[in-house]
Amino acid sequence: QLQLVESGGGLAQAGGSLRLSCTASGRTISQYVMAWSRQAPGKLRELVASISSDGRMSYADSVKDRFTISRDNAKNTVLLQMNSLKPEDTGRYVCYVDQPLRRTWGQGTQVTVSS
Repeated sequence: QLQLVESGGGLAQAGGSLRLSCTASGRTISQYVMAWSRQAPGKLRELVASISSDGRMSYADSVKDRFTISRDNAKNTVLLQMNSLKPEDTGRYVCYVDQPLRRTWGQGTQVTVSS
């Protein structure tokens, strides 16, 4: 059974950086789209970034030019490098994998950006 575990969240100051990691176990994920979403208190969940099996990346307008998504298929991992962080980036970041007929979610990691 596919499981996802995120790490790398924490507290950062505005303008700082964090790198999130999402590691899959139980199944190889190289052939699937992987993505990061986030949700702040009182707000709807937002798709932050996604990466296809062949490496095509897509970003929300709010994080373009600041965040970079990448994948390391050898390690069954997807990364999210977050630079120039803003207080509005605060939220719970959750990765997911889109398999045929199923989306598998991780538990998430909290990111808090102070001004």
